[in-house]
This record gives sequence, structure tokens and C-alpha cells, in this order.
Amino acid sequence: MAHDNNIHPHDGRLGSLRNRLRLLYNGRTPEATRFQLAVIIIDVAILAFFIATPVLQESATFLWLDYAVALLLAGDITARLLASNNITRQLRQPTVWVDIFILLTLLFPATLANLGFLRILRLWSLSRTGFLWRALHRLGLNEWRASTHAVINLLTFLFIVTGFVYTFFFRSQGGGEAYVDALYFTVATVTTTGFGDIVLPGVWGKLTSIVTMIIGISLFVRLAQSIFKPNKVLFPCPQCALQRHDLDAVHCKACGHSLKIPDPGG
Repeated sequence: MAHDNNIHPHDGRLGSLRNRLRLLYNGRTPEATRFQLAVIIIDVAILAFFIATPVLQESATFLWLDYAVALLLAGDITARLLASNNITRQLRQPTVWVDIFILLTLLFPATLANLGFLRILRLWSLSRTGFLWRALHRLGLNEWRASTHAVINLLTFLFIVTGFVYTFFFRSQGGGEAYVDALYFTVATVTTTGFGDIVLPGVWGKLTSIVTMIIGISLFVRLAQSIFKPNKVLFPCPQCALQRHDLDAVHCKACGHSLKIPDPGG
């Protein structure tokens, strides 16, 4: 049995707090559902702030918003660590590293200004938590999990490339129009439309375009596959742990073990 290397889960008030956080983050009670929905809404607002940063960063209130988001993110990271059964193991997770890096860019917005476009990785980090998938399961949309993953991966890539292009090629122009130009270039390149009215100068610009096209095409293909491939259901086989099966499967295709997949229609 694994034990927390830092704090025993029942040590007084802190233990009670950790148990409370576990119920809120991982529970399925109405209270936990409301809490998880509130977290999702806050995270969507934070992501909107990250996307709008190039437009907002010249405003007088930008630093206040930046530090407010840093406070929210720090609270979320701390709460998730306390809610975990093993803090040390949780700290080794790549999603935690990503969130800590994003927190640093918020705490030092001037020093790490050129890396601010990587904040959108928070979207990828969120897709690795159980919030979104539990919501889909409750709505009876579990079969859309693979498609949702593919959409999130594509959006994350689009906004990372847009932020990179804006930071290193369009930032001198400043403002929202320059960011829209960066987004326009990214979408035109990823879709291989290639209108040619906006191009990146120099060798580095060409290399950026090449990498964007290669990765973008791969993500589009992955999205198309997840949408048009036959519907599957997530149900781990007790024998070989194969995760995905046909909706009407009676036996596992990998090992032949009998399956008892619940009827989604009740």
C-alpha cells in the first residue's frame, strides 16, 4: 500500500482538509459536481486571458489580471497536490511541471515574456484531468472522448504556434491586429491553404512554416480519424486491459475474454 511521503492523510486539520479536497476534486456528489463545474468555468476564463494577452498586455490593468490569474493557478496547484494520495508522486507528473512553468511565467511576466505563449499548454494539462471526461460521461457522450482529445490537441498546437509566430515575427507591430495576422498565418499554414499574403521572413520563418505544416497535417488526420472511425466504447478488458471495444462487443478482440459492457441507453 502506497503511503504519502510528506503528510499522513489523517493528521488533524490538514488531514481533514486533504480529505475534503479529495471529495471535491474526485467525488461524484452534487456538491463535488458543482465545484468541478466552477473549476472548469474558471479555467476557461483563464485560457481566454492567455489567448487575449497580446491585446491586453499594453493596458494598465494587465499586471493586476496577470497576478490574479497567478494566485488562482497557485491555489489550484496546491489544492490538487493536497488532494493527491501521494504528493511526491504527483509532483513527478508532467501536467504539474507544465502548471508550475505557467505559474512562473505569470509571476515574472517581464522576464519570461518570450515564453508567455506556452501558457496555452494549460489546455493540454486540463485535458489530462478527470473533470472533462466525467462531464462527458454524465451527459452520455463518452464516445466523443477521443474526438475531444483530438480537438484539444489541435487547438493547443494552433495557439502555441500562433503565440510563437506573434512573439518572434509580429510582436514589433503590436496590438490585436498583429495577433490576428499570426493566427491567420498559422491556420493558413496548418491547413496547407497557403494564400501567400502573409509569410515569415528568412530561414527561420521557412523552418517554422515547415514544422507547422507537418505537425498540423498530422493533427488534422488524427482528428478526422477520431470522428469518422467506428464508434467505440471505453471499457477495460479484465483479462488483457484493452481499453476500446465495439459498442455491441461480447468478447474482447485481443484475448477473447467475455465482456459485460453496460448498455449506454440504460
